[in-house]
Amino acid sequence: MDRTVEQSEVSGRPQDEGVRFAQRMRGLRMLGLALGAVCVGGALWAQGAHAVAWAALLANALAWPHIAYPAARHSGNPYRMELRNLTLDSASGGVWMAVIGFSPAPSAVIFAMMAMDKVSIGGLRFLARCLAAQAAGAGVAAAVLGFELHAPSSTVERLACLPLLVVYPIAIGLTTYHLARRVRSQNQTLAALSSIDGLSGLLNRTHWEGAVAAEFQRCRRIGHASALVMLDIDHFKAINDRYGHPVGDAVIREVAWALRGAVRLHDVPGRYGGEEFGVVLPGTDVAGAEMLAERIRTRIESMVLEPKKGVHATVSLGVAAFDARDADQTDWITRADRALYAAKNSGRNRCACDAPAAGAGGGAPLKNRS
Repeated sequence: MDRTVEQSEVSGRPQDEGVRFAQRMRGLRMLGLALGAVCVGGALWAQGAHAVAWAALLANALAWPHIAYPAARHSGNPYRMELRNLTLDSASGGVWMAVIGFSPAPSAVIFAMMAMDKVSIGGLRFLARCLAAQAAGAGVAAAVLGFELHAPSSTVERLACLPLLVVYPIAIGLTTYHLARRVRSQNQTLAALSSIDGLSGLLNRTHWEGAVAAEFQRCRRIGHASALVMLDIDHFKAINDRYGHPVGDAVIREVAWALRGAVRLHDVPGRYGGEEFGVVLPGTDVAGAEMLAERIRTRIESMVLEPKKGVHATVSLGVAAFDARDADQTDWITRADRALYAAKNSGRNRCACDAPAAGAGGGAPLKNRS
């Protein structure tokens, strides 16, 4: 076995993954060898094989799966060991093709079924390795037993091939289907995790800005009202400096929790960066956005954000309604951010609004609410 190829195949695979791989192969091996024994047995029956051949066939079908799995499970590298077991499976398949004199029907079915499962496991490179082992097994067996070609296949041999030909591809297909579902589920989980800010549990900046962009385009397309709220924790640096970053992190988590509790199910809160957050409010006009912003402000003002230290904090908020004159969502966010900093410059712990002028779709002067 090529050492470079083997190392490439097993790199990055932990012990438990190798054991799961061996477990999965155990069931397929037991089924495949049982069906394969029927296939080979048909040829042995038609050819009047000696009892030794029947004993060897039963041992291969019944004993080998229970040897291969423990060998892989207790190996230092279960994945690598199971690949070796699969290579031995192919070699034994070659041996049995030689034993039955390469009878066309069973030999072709054994070859095809083994090639199918090896490709599904390791692709063409692993298939090439297993085919080499299969050819070596057939060559050694033919040299030891003497080469004898049995052709054509009898009716018994052809009928004995049917269980392997029909059942085993279904088993491989089901295994592949379940693996594909697992991979799809894992990919969905990873996609969700990649969109979430680890500290606050809200959307991270990239994905929140994506939500703003989607809402901006929808507002342009159908012309309904929508608004953004940006909020910032007041004097957050002082909290970090006085209590330390772990307390600061706790404050961010509690503010995020309060934000989630204050918005509707279809609103989209996110962490914009540092101590700044944003909320997309689909279908909400500027008056509704101001009411929500005020509710968020009073809710956070009344909370104890870190009980052990008795930490309180306030937030400043900026509101901006959708304006069709904005070039893109960046302008919309900029207006909401500008309103936020107007609130902070007016004394903090308050809301400020940058709303479109009535009937014009443009921005009106900022107004403060203490």
